[in-house]
Amino acid sequence: MSYFDMSPTVASHDRLPTRTGTRGQRPPGSRGWFPVLVGGLLALACGVHPAYPSQLIDRNAAGVQLVVDAKGEAMLNYTAGGTTKHVLAWGAVNAIPPSRTHQQTAFSLDYSGGWGRHHLTHYWERAPWVCLPYDGPALAWKIAACKAPDGSYWAVQSWQRALPNFGAAPSAPQAVWELRLSHWTGATPVLTITLDWSYRKFVHLFGTYTYGGIPEYGFQSTETGQPLDTYGRNVYVDTFDSAYGTGWKRENSFLTHRPKGSFCYGFYPHGNRPVGAGAKYRATVIGPGVAPDVMWEGALPGPFVPAADAAANDQQHALGDPHCAVN
Repeated sequence: MSYFDMSPTVASHDRLPTRTGTRGQRPPGSRGWFPVLVGGLLALACGVHPAYPSQLIDRNAAGVQLVVDAKGEAMLNYTAGGTTKHVLAWGAVNAIPPSRTHQQTAFSLDYSGGWGRHHLTHYWERAPWVCLPYDGPALAWKIAACKAPDGSYWAVQSWQRALPNFGAAPSAPQAVWELRLSHWTGATPVLTITLDWSYRKFVHLFGTYTYGGIPEYGFQSTETGQPLDTYGRNVYVDTFDSAYGTGWKRENSFLTHRPKGSFCYGFYPHGNRPVGAGAKYRATVIGPGVAPDVMWEGALPGPFVPAADAAANDQQHALGDPHCAVN
């Protein structure tokens, strides 16, 4: 099994900021301390400490409302864990190309609902918030989307990223629905996937992940395919009505590769798990920077066709990916 066939874990940059052991900015009359993430850094009374890129806002959120203003800010109002929350986001749009010397674009986040940034109570009720009708590209997993006064787009998406591989039943932490915020202009990232066959009998896929025509990939990862930088992206593949059961089940996740943002995967037997070939497939990738997440869906390729497989092999070979041998 290759490093991109291993089980996914929760990335450090996908963890929420914690209040444990921190002292942030506190609005009058409130209880507890609220972390304020500024440009990917958590600003604390005792100093500034590294935190996490901020596209992940929360988990298992309900009643989500998204509003924006003319200053490049967005406010998320929702309930999670039985608590009403107000999260202010600003300071980022789109993404930068993969770089070994610069951190990827990230929001600044104020989990106090604006007190940390503006020192105003109930800021979620004060600002001239709007949500102009969304007329941008179609979005997968969309919860809410707005067009801002400057013509840019904001969106909230939610999906189950952390599901276990090979159709296994998820634990409660693995089954969470992640709430993700994006802000962009123009086109969304492009996830291109071709389905073919491997060894004449197994379903196989390969493709690329790009944004603005630029390949998306990271520079460091664990042996199990866990990104260790802000650029690495996993492709999360689900299979429908397979030997795992009815409906959608997680098959696996794997990294995109340098230098073309390419990847490949075969639906082979894995230990005591059956082959996960299904009636159709989908794949989801977290957007680069603060661009939106994207999803692809395709049908079972059907019986092996030599001519079609040869053409697909030529396409895969042209990617020049040493991790993806043609077979």
